[in-house]
Amino acid sequence: MDNQRFSLRQILSRKEPQIAIKGTRITSSVIWNLLLLLISILFVTAFFVGGAAAGYFASLVQDEPIPDSEELEENIYNYEEATEIYFAGGEYLGDMPSPIERREAELDEISENLINAVIATEDEYFFEHDGIVPKAILRALYQDFSNAATQTGGSTLTQQLVKNQLLSSEVTHDRKAVEILYAMRTEHFFEKEDILEAYLNVVPFGRNANGQQIAGVRAAAEGIFDEDISNLNIAQAAFIAGLPQSPFGYTPFEGSGEVRENFDAGLDRMETVIERMHRFGAITDEEKEDALAYDIRENLAEPEPTSLDEYPFLTDEVRRRALQELPEILMDNDDVDLDDIEDDDQRNLVRNRYEEEAERALSQEGYEIHLTIDKDIYDAQQEAVEEFEMFSDQTDYVTNDDGEEEETTILEETASVTINNETGQIISFVGGRDFETQNYNRATQAFRQSGSTMKPLTTYALGFETGDLQPGILAPDTPYEEYDDGEGLTNFDNQYDGLMTSREALARSRNVPAVREFMPILEDEREFAEDALIDYGFSRFIENDPHPYASTPLGTLGLTVEANASAFTAVANMGERVDSFMIESINDSDGETIYEEETEDIEVFSPQTGYLVLDTMRDVIYDDVGTASTQITNTLNFDSDFAGKTGTTQEFRDSWFVGLNPNITQATWLGFDDNRQLAQNYQGMGYSGRTQMLWAELMNAAYEEDDELIGPDEEFESPGGIVEEEVCTISGMLPSDLCEEAGLVETDLFNSDYAPTEEDDSLQEVDYVEVGGNSYTALDETPSEFTRSGVSVDEEYFDFAEDEDISEYIPEDWDDLVSDEEAPDNGSTPSSLNSVTTSDNGIAWDEHPDEQVIGYRVYYASSEDGSYEEVDAVRWDEDFNYSGGEGSYAVTAVDTAGRESDRNETMVGSFEDDDEDDNNDDSAEDNSENSDASSDNNAGTSNNNEDSSDNNETNDENNGNNNNNEANNNSNNNENENNVSNNQNNDNDEAENDNQTNNNADESNNQENSNNNENTDNTNNTNSNENENNNNSNNNAEANREEEEEENSNNNANEENEENEENEENED
Repeated sequence: MDNQRFSLRQILSRKEPQIAIKGTRITSSVIWNLLLLLISILFVTAFFVGGAAAGYFASLVQDEPIPDSEELEENIYNYEEATEIYFAGGEYLGDMPSPIERREAELDEISENLINAVIATEDEYFFEHDGIVPKAILRALYQDFSNAATQTGGSTLTQQLVKNQLLSSEVTHDRKAVEILYAMRTEHFFEKEDILEAYLNVVPFGRNANGQQIAGVRAAAEGIFDEDISNLNIAQAAFIAGLPQSPFGYTPFEGSGEVRENFDAGLDRMETVIERMHRFGAITDEEKEDALAYDIRENLAEPEPTSLDEYPFLTDEVRRRALQELPEILMDNDDVDLDDIEDDDQRNLVRNRYEEEAERALSQEGYEIHLTIDKDIYDAQQEAVEEFEMFSDQTDYVTNDDGEEEETTILEETASVTINNETGQIISFVGGRDFETQNYNRATQAFRQSGSTMKPLTTYALGFETGDLQPGILAPDTPYEEYDDGEGLTNFDNQYDGLMTSREALARSRNVPAVREFMPILEDEREFAEDALIDYGFSRFIENDPHPYASTPLGTLGLTVEANASAFTAVANMGERVDSFMIESINDSDGETIYEEETEDIEVFSPQTGYLVLDTMRDVIYDDVGTASTQITNTLNFDSDFAGKTGTTQEFRDSWFVGLNPNITQATWLGFDDNRQLAQNYQGMGYSGRTQMLWAELMNAAYEEDDELIGPDEEFESPGGIVEEEVCTISGMLPSDLCEEAGLVETDLFNSDYAPTEEDDSLQEVDYVEVGGNSYTALDETPSEFTRSGVSVDEEYFDFAEDEDISEYIPEDWDDLVSDEEAPDNGSTPSSLNSVTTSDNGIAWDEHPDEQVIGYRVYYASSEDGSYEEVDAVRWDEDFNYSGGEGSYAVTAVDTAGRESDRNETMVGSFEDDDEDDNNDDSAEDNSENSDASSDNNAGTSNNNEDSSDNNETNDENNGNNNNNEANNNSNNNENENNVSNNQNNDNDEAENDNQTNNNADESNNQENSNNNENTDNTNNTNSNENENNNNSNNNAEANREEEEEENSNNNANEENEENEENEENED
């Protein structure tokens, strides 16, 4: 018999003689025990005046209700079992943390070795007694009354099961009596196999390799030996079976999970179990020796990360969400409705009781919680955060327990949530970088201001819905004082960028347009705005319903990352939103579904509004002016139809990016837990760029795991009711001819209900000039020949510009639009041109240095004695030249007020002389040239006189010079006797002409100034050159030049005096 091993079935049904003999021995033993019990009773009866024992037992249980079979079954099989968590698709995540880890096992899964070990050790008569062993009870009573040093106990497996599941842990005679009663009733109602299975799932087994308390044989097998419950060898089974006698005394693990240096007590207990198994006939001699030689220490399980270790953010979040749902489930099961309880205190008391019950149930009821989280995407995004190198951590100093300052690193934290647009399922999230630092989920629990991410959800979505705005309608970025009690509102750059459309204002995230256009909605549609905030789901995440304020578009409302992402799914779904959720369903330990998420679509705004908001948000990413126009597309590894919005809060404490495509919406946040400022620049990148980069990296990580979900090829489809219209950008109305002329016609999208039907009337036709590169409306005094016709803004059209000059806010790229500001006027007459150059057929000049000169007048004289006539007017934007053949020209500069400078005269070629005799000989030609030169000298002299008295004096000198020239000419020409009279006549004519010229010069010089000293100098040079053959003539010419230089000096002095006087007048 020693070498024979019996299975469980054999143990239950053995019929061999040995068993019969043993059965006889057991029957005799029972009779003997009953006899002893009878003797004891008789003794006690005699001692306590008869029958006291029976009465005492009855008194102990008389007030105890007798449970029926259903009550017993409900309590016995109500194991404290850990809740299991599963990813989307059913992949096991781990157990919900609980005081005790326990997982149910069915009897046919359990190793025969373990069953034999437990029965041999704990209750060798299990399959024969009816719940109690009288001998054991008598022995226990004797030890108790005699206060024996050794207390062996007398509980069967059935009694231990009852004690664990139905009774308290107190040790009294009352409880022992009830235990006996319940054990007998349990044996009456249940089969032995059911009782054994219940016991093996209930009994405690100390700690596992993680230091966690365990109960039930499955948790023991896996937690102590990392072995499946069906594969335990004899030594392992014996070690586990010995633990229930002293679970924490025999366990090999400390509370920390470390292996104890000495757990010999557990090993000794194992040997005892092996001996009993051998004596019981469950193992052979050889199996006994092998079991005793097995090295338990070397085969203990290694610590394994728990769900809280491996997925701390996720496990904690699941627990938090489950505890929000379970109280309602438990109250529904009990038909409790808090709304029926009128008393507040009573209602709170009931609520608290069910919340406590939910805590217990979550730890003990063995629920299965199925999540929406995609394991692969979740893991990939956690890894992406770990590998991201652009976090700007900061160094700080803290005081330790010893009062010393020590350096510490403050982590720049992040959070992100990715939601399936259609279903509302949260497919992934990032709760932070370090759970241990602040063990809460920043994605679902941290309330942070959302910054400019609120603009599309408030101003633009609501404005598009009411028709107050459309993407192509103007949203001015101009000073706005009706905010914050008149304090005014500025943009982040403290500038105003002027007139722009709603589309551009959103793409560039301008503050002023967002608030300015939100104010009418607050005043006229406040209830609609309040309802929208609730429909976005914001009321789920704050204590009271959210209320809109003027600052709401700027993101002053505190939101979680989940709330922000969920709100934007309304845009992706063309106006409809589904509440976000993470728990798909909860099943009880029997597999019955006790909770299942049921979502419904919430209409926030029309599909047309949803599409218009979406389309404007595309420009944030894909338009050059968009606030995310670079980093997103540069970082993403794939293409999809994305739209998005950036966000920054005051003092740069939070940075956001929310992006969406047809399938998913993801919101990402960057900031510090202590609300300190973000780094303006880190490794050459600002906080917003780093946030966008992280958002894109998280998308890339998700795309690698599920490209069809994360990067769909499909684009957003227009829902209908959207029209594309040509509009005048400045007004959003149908283009007028003036709008076409100004180049302000653009095409944009409209809700067909709000498409423009009237023609633009915001523009007017004006005459304008250009000053300093800028266009200005012409003055009344501006000569019309120097203006051009253009288009300007009718300032009265804009009600927001009552006290503002609208021209200051016209965008620079509106090149063809004329400012309504009048041309500047400095009140001074322009100076004459410095130089006019000649060419074969005309003249040219440089631009006047005075910016207010808007054009030039060109004058021409065809003959020497002819008067100047205006022949051309040249505008500021034309070529500065004129071609008209030979003759005398003069050019003047004209300013914005029509003031004209003095002429700058010049000669092109020469005048033709009709009296000149071409047949004269060379001598006559020489005399004639000398005469002409003298005449030119006189003319040059007269032109250089500015002061009347100075001119007369100079003319007298010139007359004397001319007489000398005549004498010299007559002397030089004595050889030409035939021409003497002619020469004398010519000389007399020249002298007369000189006198007349001098008189005319006197009159003209009193009226205007001449700056032609160089002409006179040139004329004298000509006389000198033409009289080369005549020494006397050369001498006279040289004398003339000297006199003229002195004269020029005088003229220049006079001219400077006059200019100084003129400047003084202008300054006055």
